[in-house]
Amino acid sequence: MLRLNGSAHRFCDGISRRSFVQLGALSAGGLTLADLLAAEKSGKPGGHKSVIMVYLSGGLPHQDSFDPKPNAPSEVRGEFQPVQTVVPGTQFSELLPQLSLVADKCSIIRSIVGQRDEHSSFQNLTGFSMGQVQREGIPNFGSVVSKLQGPVNAVTPPFVDLFPTMKHRPYNSTDAGYLGSAWNQVRADGEDLASMRLRYVENPQFTARRDLLSQLDGFRRDLDAAPVDAMQESYRRAFDVLTSSRLVDAMNVEQEDPAILQMYGRGSSKHLGDGAPLWNDQLLIARRLVEAGVRVVTVAYGFWDTHGNNFDHCRKYLPTLDTGLSALIRDLSDRGLDQDVTLVVWGEFGRTPKINDKAGRDHWAPVQSVLFAGGGMPAGQVIGSTDRIAAYAEDRPIHYRDVLATVYRNLGVDSSLFIRDQAERPVRILPEDAHPIRELAVPGQV
Repeated sequence: MLRLNGSAHRFCDGISRRSFVQLGALSAGGLTLADLLAAEKSGKPGGHKSVIMVYLSGGLPHQDSFDPKPNAPSEVRGEFQPVQTVVPGTQFSELLPQLSLVADKCSIIRSIVGQRDEHSSFQNLTGFSMGQVQREGIPNFGSVVSKLQGPVNAVTPPFVDLFPTMKHRPYNSTDAGYLGSAWNQVRADGEDLASMRLRYVENPQFTARRDLLSQLDGFRRDLDAAPVDAMQESYRRAFDVLTSSRLVDAMNVEQEDPAILQMYGRGSSKHLGDGAPLWNDQLLIARRLVEAGVRVVTVAYGFWDTHGNNFDHCRKYLPTLDTGLSALIRDLSDRGLDQDVTLVVWGEFGRTPKINDKAGRDHWAPVQSVLFAGGGMPAGQVIGSTDRIAAYAEDRPIHYRDVLATVYRNLGVDSSLFIRDQAERPVRILPEDAHPIRELAVPGQV
């Protein structure tokens, strides 16, 4: 407790100066002054493991992006030619020229299997099907991380969800389920950002203590001891931490260097179809959030349910994805965040090998491609392969739950362990057959 000697002179409101300056360690929402100042100092980039998961709502056509098949029949290969990446022998679609230049900073898995044909984010975010999640309340992986690891600092939440509210409801993000609402994410969509500043502080308690601080500010001219000035400055800084939320600042991309904004490209906040917008600001916000101390950031990006007009759709929208994702990969690397921040990009399934009569590709659950980058993982590799028409995994099939197991491992969570639900019953995080992808093991990891 902070104590400063002073006379017992009473001010007009009846509070003595001595009793006022003996208020002790200020707390707000359970945070002491020391906590708040430590949180302020802990705001330096890096130092904690985090993940940015980009969910491609609707299912990206893998043949027209990361797994081109130039030698397949015309009704399979489509309209695009492959382009050589900076990794010898690895080709992407011609619509991904910028990603081809950072292929040495990422790994592509072309043989993800095990997903169901269901239009939802549930499998990506939980490792389980939509029906099982709804029946059993299986939590979002970000909520699991929140409960097990907590916040990096006292003023930044561990899990921020940038999913917008999409018309197709199953695309939308899941919550903490059986863990309880205390471990829900901070949802950016539909919430006044200013309200996030006091999200973790009880308003009556905070207001009362802020009023005391205001009185102290008014009394300051009557307090001539230097230590009082130092204490008052500490309180001012503590309230600055609370009222100018690092979270809100991180979400304001207009504070970013114009050259970085240009590198990412802006995209648009307008929704595509019944899915997500093609909005590159969200990718930049995700990087700013992990720098601010967020452990898990989830982003819904674009709309790829191309049952008709697949090639015109890809021709129009894949270049924006190419610009934004390649910028994020470069940015993480340039800032030295690629050792601590894992980036994973995927949808709920791939698209049919055979082009339909509407020049579209339909749902195809048997296989899809996934992009990994950062996390200190080995890069510049293609893991697994599909057959000559990109229909089935031919080499090194990898279950989609192994993607989540890898994410958990990179965050320091053993997904084979149990977590306790609200009733204190142990529940396994992922099934026992889920294992981190060995080709992506960071040196020293098991």
